[in-house]
Parts: sequence; C-alpha cells; structure tokens
Amino acid sequence: MNEKNKKKYYKTGFLTVFVIVLLSLITGYYRNLSANNDSTYKELKIFSEVIEQIEKNYVDEVDIKELIKNAIQGMVHGLDPHSQYLPKDAFKELQTGTKGEFDGIGIVITMPKGILTVISPIEGTPAYKKGIKPGDIIIKIDGELTIEMKLWEAVKKMRGKKGTDVKITVMREGVSEPITYNLTRDVIPIKSVRFITLKSGYGYVWITNFQENTTKDLKKALKKLNLENNSLKGLILDLRNNPGGLLNQAISVTDQFIDDGIILKIKGRKDRNNTNTFRATKNGDKQNYPMVVIINGGSASASEIVAGALQDYKRALILGTTSFGKGSVQTVKPLYDGSGIKFTIARYYTPKGRSIQATGIKPDLYVKHRILDYKDNQNENDIMIKEKDLKNHLKAEGFKKEKDKKIKKKKKKKIDADYGKLKVENLLKDSQIDKALDILIGYEILKNFK
Repeated sequence: MNEKNKKKYYKTGFLTVFVIVLLSLITGYYRNLSANNDSTYKELKIFSEVIEQIEKNYVDEVDIKELIKNAIQGMVHGLDPHSQYLPKDAFKELQTGTKGEFDGIGIVITMPKGILTVISPIEGTPAYKKGIKPGDIIIKIDGELTIEMKLWEAVKKMRGKKGTDVKITVMREGVSEPITYNLTRDVIPIKSVRFITLKSGYGYVWITNFQENTTKDLKKALKKLNLENNSLKGLILDLRNNPGGLLNQAISVTDQFIDDGIILKIKGRKDRNNTNTFRATKNGDKQNYPMVVIINGGSASASEIVAGALQDYKRALILGTTSFGKGSVQTVKPLYDGSGIKFTIARYYTPKGRSIQATGIKPDLYVKHRILDYKDNQNENDIMIKEKDLKNHLKAEGFKKEKDKKIKKKKKKKIDADYGKLKVENLLKDSQIDKALDILIGYEILKNFK
C-alpha cells in the first residue's frame, strides 16, 4: 500500500470510529456496536460513507468538523422542538439564562417544526416595550431569513452589546403584512418577582420567569404584602407570558400555597427518569387566603406546573386564556469540548395525572385580555340618573365631613411596590386583573352571608 492510500485508509478508518463513538456519547446510549446489533451498525456505516462521499466529491472543499456538528444538530433537533445541540458559545449563553443578566432584546423563543416562534417577551425589555407578542413568527433577523437558522444561531444574532440595534421582522396571526421592529439591545435583568397592593387587603404578585431566586423573592414579597395589609384577604398571582425556567423553583413556588400532597409527577422512558414524584412539604409558612391565578398563551412549562397544581387542588381559581402547552422536561448535558446537548427526558403530569403537553391548562374562567377604557365607563355611569342628579335632593348628614376624612386618609397611605415600577391605576386597566380583583372582593363579601 503506497503512502497516499495508507493515509487515506487511516483517515477513513479514524473517521468511521470517531463518528460511531461520538454518536454513542451524544445520545448517552452506550452500546456494544458489534454484529449482535446489526441494524445500528449498518446505519452508522451508512453515515460514515455519506461523510466520506461528501469529503471526496462535493463541489467545494468541506470542513469535516462542521459537517459532523451539523449532522449532530439535525439529529438532536429532529427529536422535538426543545431538543438541540449547543456549540460552545451557545452552551455558555444558556448557562447565563438562570442567573445574572445578559444583553439582548428580551424574548423567549422556540422552534416548532423549524419555525422560529416567540413564546413570550420578558416584561420590561425592548421586545416587550415595542409590542412583540406571544405567537409572533420571526421570519427575519437583520434582513436574514430564519427558515434555515438553528435556534442557537437565532439567539446569538439577537443578543449583543447594550446600545446596539437589531431589526426583527415578524408575521402575526390576523395581520396580513409582516411587521418590522427596530430594537435597541439593553441589559435583560433576571429578577423575576414584582408585587404591589392593589387595594387594602388584596395583593398582586407577578412572576415573569422562574430563576434561581424566584421562591426566595416570592417569600419576601408575600411577607411584605401581609405586613402592609395586616394579613391579606386575597392574592392575584400573575403568570401571563411566563415562559418557565427552573423546575425546582416551580415546585417550591407551588409549595408555598399547598399544605400536602403531590405537586408534580414526571414520567420518562428510562427507569431513572420514570415516575419521579414531587410532594408538598409540611411547614408553618403556608399562605391560606383565596387566590386567583392569571394565565395566557405565553404561560409555558414551569408556569403551567404551578397553575396546574393549584387548579387540581382547587387552591386557586385559574383565570385568563389557555396556556402554551409545554408538558415536557429537558436536561442539559455538557460534552467534552465545551459544547452541550439539551434534550427531553420526560413528560410531566399534574397531581390528578393530567398531561398538558400540546393542550395547555384551560382556565376555570375564560377572560380575554383588553385594556379597560375608564372614560367609556364614566360615560355609561353618567347616563344613569341617580338621586344626586335630582333638583333639590337631600344631602346626607355628615357626608362632606366623612368624605373629606376618607380622602385625607387615602393621601396618607403609601402603597409600596418592589422589584419594579408597578402602578395600581395601570394594573386595574387590565381586564383580567380587574376581573380577578372583583372575584376576590366578591368572595370576601359573600362568605359573610348566611
């Protein structure tokens, strides 16, 4: 065998062995690739032959490493929309998603059937402020079509230094023409809990995502709301446009409101992933006041775990529109070269055994979101003739004095908002929040009736 052929022989042989070993490691499926496993061996042999043919005969010279990486990406992404191969940079960026902060535009995306789709914008970010909505399909990033783009590539293109610009073009249901947004990147904070008193006795907590400190921050918020209101009469928990996050945080958040029982079941194919059960813990810090949880189509994954458990135990009334429907659990595994893979290991089930995969959490009370127009409401009230409109109507004794006293008291009261500039007047223009508050107030009134 001459030197050229020998070199070619070793190269081909090494490539075949390398591909077989690499694929075995990537899938976590350690097999003895021998004649006993004939089908697997044949398929891997075809794979190595394809690479060899491309290397020999493709019109341009190819980088074998890139070819293999693309093959791995296709293999993993072909499993489901949430599984993906993560090159070094993408793997590093993924690790920043649960702590610290990063620079970008502030949206959570997925890629069902290869279509780059917005799960939800993160509250307060450039994407949120400009009006990008859950369900928007991103067709271009800086003029480049996303049809052949990998998920991690799209994320990388949208992230960048604070102050730099990126152009996003989306298609939206019900809108015939594409919409283009010019966005200026900013620091995307990871703080996930915001709260405020809506009315004396009634608190509002907005969890925007589930990060490392979410439960800790929620406990602080609830403690502050309880002190501020001399114990709460009711709580609104807002999970709208919450794309999820850390599973353990979803469980511990739910645990704040449930005394006992199963919070979540996880069932996978392999024994080690099969029927893991997470239960509520017994402690004296449980919150027992009535609750309304608000969800919408942007509520996904971890937020659906919380809503599903509270709904099953009838611990909270679920209000809004049907959630996203992501009922699967992913794990992230690092690879030897600094890259990694994220893949689905199980489906999760609510305490009553419901799988919400592709169906979502259906609200107990369906209420569409809209901004209430108080001017219209005022006009409607003006049409109705009341006693005070009649000429020479009697004045209520002490009315003026009592009214002035109440106004004075209101001016003294300071409503404290933490983790963001929430304003009561703006929140109450939200039809879903307004309805939730009405329900809690109505419950407090009715429970005193015989």
